[in-house]
Amino acid sequence: MNIELGLILGLLVIAIALFILNRPRMDVVGVMALVALPLTGVLTVSETLSGLSDPNVVLIAALFVVGDGLVRTGVAHKVGDWLLTQAGTSESKLIILLMSAVALLGSTMSSTGVVAIFIPVVLRIAYRTHIAPSRLMMPLSFAGLISGMLTLVGTAPNLVVNGELVRSGFPGFSFFSFTPLGVPILVLGIGYMLFARRWLPQQNQEKNSKRPPITLLDFINKYHLHERLFQMRILPHSPWIGHSLVDLKLRTSQRISVLAFEKMQTKNRKTLSLDQSAPLAAGDILLIEFLDKDMDREETCQRFHLEKLPFTGAYFSQHAQDIGMAELLLPPGSELVGQTIVEAAFRSRYEITVVGIRRNLGAFSHGLVDEKLEPGDCLLVVGPWKTIKALGADRQDYVVLNLPAELSDYTPVARKAPHAIACVLVMVALMISGVVPNVLAAFIACLAMGAFGCINVESAYRSIHWPSLLLISGMMPFAIALQKTGGVDLAASSLVTLVERGSLHIPLALLFIATVLVGLFVSNTATAVLMAPMAISMAQKFDASPYPFAMIVALAASTAFNTPVSSPVNTLVVEPGRYRFHDFVRLGAPFSFLIMIISVILVPLFFPFS
Repeated sequence: MNIELGLILGLLVIAIALFILNRPRMDVVGVMALVALPLTGVLTVSETLSGLSDPNVVLIAALFVVGDGLVRTGVAHKVGDWLLTQAGTSESKLIILLMSAVALLGSTMSSTGVVAIFIPVVLRIAYRTHIAPSRLMMPLSFAGLISGMLTLVGTAPNLVVNGELVRSGFPGFSFFSFTPLGVPILVLGIGYMLFARRWLPQQNQEKNSKRPPITLLDFINKYHLHERLFQMRILPHSPWIGHSLVDLKLRTSQRISVLAFEKMQTKNRKTLSLDQSAPLAAGDILLIEFLDKDMDREETCQRFHLEKLPFTGAYFSQHAQDIGMAELLLPPGSELVGQTIVEAAFRSRYEITVVGIRRNLGAFSHGLVDEKLEPGDCLLVVGPWKTIKALGADRQDYVVLNLPAELSDYTPVARKAPHAIACVLVMVALMISGVVPNVLAAFIACLAMGAFGCINVESAYRSIHWPSLLLISGMMPFAIALQKTGGVDLAASSLVTLVERGSLHIPLALLFIATVLVGLFVSNTATAVLMAPMAISMAQKFDASPYPFAMIVALAASTAFNTPVSSPVNTLVVEPGRYRFHDFVRLGAPFSFLIMIISVILVPLFFPFS
């Protein structure tokens, strides 16, 4: 061993020790590696920073943007809703369906991309089911890695090994060569995760907070809206038909406040509108409040040809995509103090409607519009989510006290969902066909989503998880350093010498172990690059077929379950799952051993030694 190799191995040991201690953050360790490696003199600055321009790193960034497009258009939410509908309240069913769906999709496109896309889906499922994200993120990453064992294009290491076969003069693997081996491993993985989930961290995101997040239903009950609001359908011959709410001036002329109304867009689809200038039509359903407690509602319905409909507190939850809520607090210096709701002109000034007032821990049951506001009053307001999200900009006249949990489910461009799905399908088709490199296919999808309005520049930049990219980029140069210092050649020579004699199943097992061990320190793609030539060389030494040895390397390279830096798939789930280094070791090491056993048994059956 030379001095340079000793320096690189020393840095690698320090990095792994810091990962285990979880101090500092993993992405900071990655940056520290970027600083330290050039100082050894083994790598140049350009070589050290090559990870930042690596196509796989750029691909991950692009797929974060694609995932954001699926979230903003509601596609991710619908996938989560489908999984929840099928699984019900069963965590076991949810894990089975989640791992199956991720593995199936990941078998035809980048496993890293699939995991990046599914992270927001899983976080939403975890919130809605009150399951700790840590209970679902590890199954997600395991399924992402297993998906690479199902088809030739499932992961980059498969293509690396296949390319080495072709360069050595052998026909490559077919698209489905991996499937007979990957399917049993997927079944094993699902069964293993159902058993091993007891070892996962139990922290629930709600238990970690001081109080559970408030919901729309909580607002409704807190301000007794279900006692004050009514739904009314406009019947034919109503004098309101053809007029807008601005023209009718119902608040002043009839003492009726219209908060919103539903319009039938298609045969089976209604949309909730807050537009006071839109003309009303027969069949529209109004959400109204009678401002006078003693007002004769029946007479009003007859006079204006309205039909009363049942109204429950679930109304706002059912229309959570169309209408939002917020709770505001009036500070002593607010200009709104001393004014009534009408005088404050909330609708024209802020584009919101006040639907509730709380004072001295009690909610007003009537007379809201005539009540003069006082310091300390809490106001419940409704309006478009875009307006609700922007309320924090004005910090003088009010303070945003509470925002509902449903804000995280808001999809600002839900109507663009078909475009987002089409973009993803085109990306998957390009990746399967190989017409363009995967990174270009992802960029094409990003540009198409931008052109169709599924994403915008601001949301695209926000969607990229930069700590994950820094960690991956910081660890990639170690593969170059180990190659330059002879560390890889030293390991390869030792392994070949060790397995020159004995049953061919033993070399397969040792080759699998060696590949997994190398994968502890470098990415699985780099592992395949290093180990594929060794596998074919070993097969030639034993005068055996290269296919079982090449397949073992491909499977072992995807068996990157043991550390958070073994694969970008693992790195992506560290933060949302709040995992530590030892969480991956505790679950990954036993599962890797099981995969080794099943691979050593099955590979020679499908790819004989002779």
